[in-house]
Amino acid sequence: MSSAQLAERAAELRRRRVPFVHARVVLADKPTSAHPGDEAIVLADGTIEGFVGGDCAEATVRAQALAVLDSGESVVLRISPTAEEPVPGKLMAHNRCLSGGTLEIFLEPQRPAPLVAVFGDSPIAHALVALGGALGYELVAGVLPADANAAVVASHGRDEAGPLGAALAAGVEYVGLVASLKRGAAVVAALDAPDAARVVTPAGLDIGARTPAEVALSILADIVARRPRPSAREVHAGAGQQSPEQSVDPVCGMTVAAVESSLHLDHEGRRRYFCGTGCLRAFAADPVRYTSS
Repeated sequence: MSSAQLAERAAELRRRRVPFVHARVVLADKPTSAHPGDEAIVLADGTIEGFVGGDCAEATVRAQALAVLDSGESVVLRISPTAEEPVPGKLMAHNRCLSGGTLEIFLEPQRPAPLVAVFGDSPIAHALVALGGALGYELVAGVLPADANAAVVASHGRDEAGPLGAALAAGVEYVGLVASLKRGAAVVAALDAPDAARVVTPAGLDIGARTPAEVALSILADIVARRPRPSAREVHAGAGQQSPEQSVDPVCGMTVAAVESSLHLDHEGRRRYFCGTGCLRAFAADPVRYTSS
């Protein structure tokens, strides 16, 4: 896949709001199959499109890219065939099956901008759309996308129950209603929804807002404050560390991503994952040796 094709693919994924990690080789000490400037896209299912190294390097990139996608933080991944002392600012990975060279790969998560659905044709609704765009959020008016992160009803008494109920039923993280404390409580009490108490009303933080723009600012600040933080799952490079999405190569002990796109082999009803074809072949030739301990 050429750089131009990869750029087109990345643009397509952004348009579709599909999260991915952009991986680019920034250092390659021979002997390695990758070169500086080589790049790839890593999807949330572990699929790698592009090239940043052979099987062994790919296994490490895949495992760490999934952790980076979860944490939301970029990282420089250094993969070497021998154990090295930690280097500040870099994630050190010891991959025993590399051909002898060392790679450094910049992993940059690309996650969709928060999506906010706004209901109502009021000055506050218009101000929300204008200010949210400046924050880098994606705002849509009058519809509730399936992947909306927040929904705000600012219609001042016009058709409030419908959008509120739909947002609650869809499990939208933040559901806000612009209303006075008294009227908001009455609207929520009349909702036919078991989790109606999730509706935030009056929507927004209490910052003494008066103008529509100030109210919109307070609502967006409330959305930011309540958004789930990245899980900050530990990004680790050693063997023997496991999470629900990871497994240990039974041959070399490397931590690899336990996803369909990783090299794997089913043995006696259990799926084993491998860092490279060498380990997979070794296991297939003598599985008892690697399962007896």
